[in-house]
Amino acid sequence: MSSTWYPPPSRPRPVEGGIKARSTRGAIAQTWWSERFIAVLEDIGLGNRLQRGRSYARKGQVISLQVDAGLVTALVQGSRARPYRIRIGIPAFGKSQWAHVERTLAENAWYAAKLLSGEMPEDIEDVFAGLGLSLFPGTARELSLDCSCPDYAVPCKHLVATFYLLAESFDEDPFAILAWRGREREDLLANLAAARADGAAPAADHAEQVAQPPQPLTDCLDRYYARQADINVPSPPATPSTALLDQLPDTGLSARGRPLTELLRPAYHALTHHHNSAGG
Repeated sequence: MSSTWYPPPSRPRPVEGGIKARSTRGAIAQTWWSERFIAVLEDIGLGNRLQRGRSYARKGQVISLQVDAGLVTALVQGSRARPYRIRIGIPAFGKSQWAHVERTLAENAWYAAKLLSGEMPEDIEDVFAGLGLSLFPGTARELSLDCSCPDYAVPCKHLVATFYLLAESFDEDPFAILAWRGREREDLLANLAAARADGAAPAADHAEQVAQPPQPLTDCLDRYYARQADINVPSPPATPSTALLDQLPDTGLSARGRPLTELLRPAYHALTHHHNSAGG
């Protein structure tokens, strides 16, 4: 007899009003940042637990999901009457680490503009890597995984279902990734805006401020009409699809504990994508 015991297969109890994955088939992650997160899960080699967890996510077996600094908690309904408690932990960055990150982001006008407009820069990982930090977990060993179910396998299908819905929440709000690492969206944007207002600028800008004083005109007449250095004028960032939502005041409306504006974000992204695809 095998020394390892696994609970017999059983059907989960149906959930009314559970959180269902938007994806009904194929891949669940839709953006580069959520794909990075799901890759960590799929690299473990979970076999049929991956498929069963995905089925749980699509059936709506996850009752609740909350992202806090360093910890994701969830309730997942299985075959028993009491839902299972899920905990996914990750080391949150400290104040000094976030101060370095925010200073670096504020010094780059492109990063600051993208973040202040509500978008996640595609190469933001490079900023963290340059400071010796990793925005995404590189392996599952960086995470602490816990479920109150009797399954000895880690991660179990309940944890897998939570992973998938967490990835979809990252699709809707990439700032949730930063919140998981210890910095809420509002705090990050406020700190970036304050840093820019205080004069944070790229190192090249500071170098220009301390450059040598200009020469008298009489000493450079022979070079007056010569071609000067090219001026690199960056293209203005595109207006994000959710810019209008970000300007709305708090309506106080919510569904299943989530603000109305966050629920509308996927629709705004889809409309913008359709408009761009149609050549509008």
